Amino acid sequence: MTAPPAFRQQLLAAIPRLRRYARSLVFDVHAADDLVQNVLERALGHWRQFDPRRDIVLWLLSIAHNAHLDALRRDRRLDVLPPERLTEAQDAMQSLGGDAGLRLDLVAALERLTLDQRSALVLVLVEQLSYAEAAEVLQVPAGTVMSRVSRARVAMREWLDGSASVQAARKPDL
Repeated sequence: MTAPPAFRQQLLAAIPRLRRYARSLVFDVHAADDLVQNVLERALGHWRQFDPRRDIVLWLLSIAHNAHLDALRRDRRLDVLPPERLTEAQDAMQSLGGDAGLRLDLVAALERLTLDQRSALVLVLVEQLSYAEAAEVLQVPAGTVMSRVSRARVAMREWLDGSASVQAARKPDL
């Protein structure tokens, strides 16, 4: 049995937010689109598990987060090195106009954050989820989300104002 039309309409309406979140996770347009497709396939395949009292966007963002973690684990098991993704993200940001330098700096700073910090920051600041909603998506306590967002803000400020060490390396995701 296929998903009901109302469920499919909710999925379609959530795609822009899902794509934005996917791009913040992988920094590659094509990989983000693949992740979104994977999430939509999973959602359509398991539509009966969706609780209609729950926000579908939170459900989809949770699926995206878990699918991304699954892919990272799979790639590590296969010893696949992730491709350099920053150049493509920078090209995309430059095409948007405005202060291209600031946009490039933001993308570079976001990429330097750990996955945990970046996910929490994007969910709270970009997707405008509450700490409780972000905690639900990430499956961690709200206090953990607050801490990750705080640390991410401090790190972003340091990197953007140049006070962070050039040698500051990003912790591995996972």
